[in-house]
Amino acid sequence: MRHLALQLLLWIVPLTLWSQVDITGTVTQKSSGEPILHAEVAIVELGKLSTVNQAGAFRLSGIMPGTYTLRVSAPEFLTSVQSITVGKQALNMEFRMIRTISVTDEVRITAIRASEKTATTYSMLDKAEIQKQNYGQDLPFLLNQLPSTVVNSDAGAGIGYTGIRIRGSDPTRTNVTINGIPLNDAEAHGVFWVDLPDFASSVENIQVQRGVGTSTNGAAAFGASINIQTNALSYEPYTEIANSFGSFNTLKNTLSAGTGLINDRFSLDARLSSITSDGWIDRGSSDLKAYYVSGSYYGKKSLLKLNIFSGKEQTYQAWWGIPESYLDDPQLRRSNYYTYDNETDNYLQNHYQLHYSIEPVRNLNLNLSLHYTGGNGYYEQYRKDESLSDYGFNDIFLINHSDTITTTDLIRRRWLDNRFYGFTWSGNYSPKGNIHLSAGGSWNQYDGYHFGEIIWAQYSGDLAIRDRYYDSRSLKNDFNSYAKATLDITSSLTAYADLQVRQIDYSWGDSTLTGSGKDNDGRQIQGSVNYTFFNPKAGITWQLGERSNLYASFSIGNREPVRGDFIDAPQGRTPLPETLRNLEAGYRIKRDHFSFHANYFLMDYTNQLVLNGELNDVGASVRQNVADSYRTGIEMVVSARLFPRLNLAANLTLSRNKIKSYDEYLYNYDPFEVEIINYQNTDISFSPSIIAGGTLTYKIWKELEISWLSKYVGKQYLDNTSNDDRALDAFFVNDLRFSWTLYPSWAKEIRIGLLVNNLLNEQYEPNGYTYSYKYGADTYTENYYYPQAGTHYLASLALKF
Repeated sequence: MRHLALQLLLWIVPLTLWSQVDITGTVTQKSSGEPILHAEVAIVELGKLSTVNQAGAFRLSGIMPGTYTLRVSAPEFLTSVQSITVGKQALNMEFRMIRTISVTDEVRITAIRASEKTATTYSMLDKAEIQKQNYGQDLPFLLNQLPSTVVNSDAGAGIGYTGIRIRGSDPTRTNVTINGIPLNDAEAHGVFWVDLPDFASSVENIQVQRGVGTSTNGAAAFGASINIQTNALSYEPYTEIANSFGSFNTLKNTLSAGTGLINDRFSLDARLSSITSDGWIDRGSSDLKAYYVSGSYYGKKSLLKLNIFSGKEQTYQAWWGIPESYLDDPQLRRSNYYTYDNETDNYLQNHYQLHYSIEPVRNLNLNLSLHYTGGNGYYEQYRKDESLSDYGFNDIFLINHSDTITTTDLIRRRWLDNRFYGFTWSGNYSPKGNIHLSAGGSWNQYDGYHFGEIIWAQYSGDLAIRDRYYDSRSLKNDFNSYAKATLDITSSLTAYADLQVRQIDYSWGDSTLTGSGKDNDGRQIQGSVNYTFFNPKAGITWQLGERSNLYASFSIGNREPVRGDFIDAPQGRTPLPETLRNLEAGYRIKRDHFSFHANYFLMDYTNQLVLNGELNDVGASVRQNVADSYRTGIEMVVSARLFPRLNLAANLTLSRNKIKSYDEYLYNYDPFEVEIINYQNTDISFSPSIIAGGTLTYKIWKELEISWLSKYVGKQYLDNTSNDDRALDAFFVNDLRFSWTLYPSWAKEIRIGLLVNNLLNEQYEPNGYTYSYKYGADTYTENYYYPQAGTHYLASLALKF
């Protein structure tokens, strides 16, 4: 037996040595072809390593047949990792490596973003997650699964005019920036996502901070901030064609292309998009066009980047909603109050951003951004039996008929022509490993014209086409500066401080701002305000281990009233600025297959502006300051791998949202008088006490997955009276999503997707409005709702080369 074993061993050893092969090759720079000295080539599973010689060559000897992971790395170059199969023949390979960029796109927005050491509450959405949900719906619908979030759509299907509320705060209280540049309208503070169709196709990632958050640029964050970063550098050239189609004749076509990094210095990316949809609501159509162009120059220690993007929209108006009596009728739920065939909203918005970043010395980064946004557009309306005097025109006397015409049918256009420009700056410095310093700020100016035209009238009299029946101008300067510091006091304890000063100078009047202008209701308007706000923030983070921490922070934010608060205020009354004191405290833990985040929040307001039913002297709704109000609650977010192929991501918000003392103004039209009703500890409107979301994903195989997305939103009140007759019912909506990614030899990537929205055909309304009045002894309430579509689908096909 020993003799036989020795013979077998003598046969096997030569066969084994004969089956081993060598892997040889070269490692060079892609741009110049020069060898990369000291590059390392390794076979991960075997621990074998070879260093490149002066000629750029390497050799790995004695490799057995099999499949291995080959890694090529070198300082200042992108690491290359690929799978190789070794057979009986020797391999000769060539690697052309790309130099890394020292100053990246992310550096530009570091100063206004939160990190794990920042004691605040935030969520991140990366490019892959955005891509899975991007079928052409407006960006709020891509954020729907984030904690404390409720979205809505005028047309009922997420395309056209859409809205988002985070912790019950509407877009006017949510700070939104793109690459650090403010997006909120400077006067109304709102964000009109319809002006940026398919913008998600050019987004790298989104950070949503809840509460006051960190200091940023633009409108104050009184509920949340949404920070958007556009596409980062793609090192390789690409072309992508992405198309979606679905219910209500929805069609999205997107063409994107990029050069990759040219000569380690230049890159160019571009996108063209078109989205059309009939909408679920009758005639709630959308015709949207957009483009995006970005060119970059990467120096050794600097980055120069120019972004130009634009959106053009035409939407048929679905702003009115439907009365409560229509809700139970399937046909009437889809009805549209407007019948004039060109009752449309038309707007064009162009954005220009020039960013420069430089690293003059180690650990110091400086950023400067110039921006300009130009917007121009109108909405057109047919109006019946309008009083000529309301438009500043004389009555028409008919000589032959001995009659006087005081009213007329007409078509009007209400215009907004504005410019928003300025600069932002920031610097980041880490002199030591335990301290990080940031400073920044911005100066922005808004110059906007509001005017209305008559383009047709049944009885024209002395009217001329395009006559302006109102005309006013607004000018607003917004300056802010902030300084932030993060200090590691010990290896486990980090302190954070953030101080901001914001100054606002706002005036409105005629086109020269030296006299009064005319508002759309015929009033003469003129005024100006100046504010200086100090917004301090501080927090502490206690690291419990490598993967868990506790944090707590306290912040103060101040916010100026919006244009309508000033214009519509009753004569002699000026709205007061609002103040928010925000406490956040939480616990985070992250493991390989499990993460959990629990957060307590308290948002205590002074002088919050709310609707209370009051009208001014021309019948416009007025917002009134309420002395004390608050939001408090807990948010919980969990992500877990339940089984090897089954993953769960879920969140839950439980909150209490109250106004301590609230006066409702109830008008009695017979006789005309105003009744004031006081409420104690009443609920804040549009603030559900329960919001929950969850995504359950099963990987059928590696690149094919199916996801079940659920959203529960509790009852919301349409006003601040906690009246159950003025409420939105709770709803539970479920979507189903298929995602399949293929990697054929002839294309970089093929993505196939299917999104079935509202799979269980829930009948729900996430938004609405109400008005109550008295006539004699009787009280009347008129509720209007924005119902959302039942079961509908969107399918997508994307090819990337």
